[in-house]
Amino acid sequence: MSEIVTYEARGAVAVIRMDDGRANAMSNAWIEAMGAALDRAEKDAAIKALVIAGRPGRFSAGFDLKVMMSGPEAARSLVRDGAHVMMRVLELRLPVVMAASGHAIAGGLLLAACGDRRIGITGDFKLGLNEVTNALPVPIFAHELARYRLDPRALEESVLRATMYGPEDALRVGWLDRLVAPEALEAAAVTEAETLATLPQPAYGKTKQSLRRPLLEYVRATIESNLESFKMGG
Repeated sequence: MSEIVTYEARGAVAVIRMDDGRANAMSNAWIEAMGAALDRAEKDAAIKALVIAGRPGRFSAGFDLKVMMSGPEAARSLVRDGAHVMMRVLELRLPVVMAASGHAIAGGLLLAACGDRRIGITGDFKLGLNEVTNALPVPIFAHELARYRLDPRALEESVLRATMYGPEDALRVGWLDRLVAPEALEAAAVTEAETLATLPQPAYGKTKQSLRRPLLEYVRATIESNLESFKMGG
């Protein structure tokens, strides 16, 4: 597995860490590595919950801009494949806790939104969807994840007007569930995952999947045509 994504089993909890040494961009290599980490967790009967964490100060800056600007087909392929990874996380039968370790922008915030619980940190960090300010339409999968997570009054503010939030406001509108000090983040996320792991399976997993099925089915039915309609990659 690539070092940009590492995997550690801590009892019943698997901790998946993202760290590319920079902005934690979601590249093709990231997609492959994250998929392998999820495979590993699902195949290990001892694992009952996951934590997905970023590097200190950076959860993820979203899709890799080098790929996004390299051409329309490469951009669409990256966004499509990244969206499928997010949908996989969203419907994973295991509980997933996101340790949002700093800035979470665009696709990075959407990945965080796929967690069953989302813990952020206090500090001078930005979380938001910046697509419209960058002259990009927001894909269906993105605004449907926002619709699923946000206070309805904040939906257009966040998606249409591309509002960037500090941690406290991200908590207020619904992108996050709670905040902790940076040094307490991983312990808090693991504790949260251990608590969720005590909920009975398969009841938890089946209920989670049925609860989210309308969103998942809509995204998967529309993603190809939606992305094809966008001018992406230059």
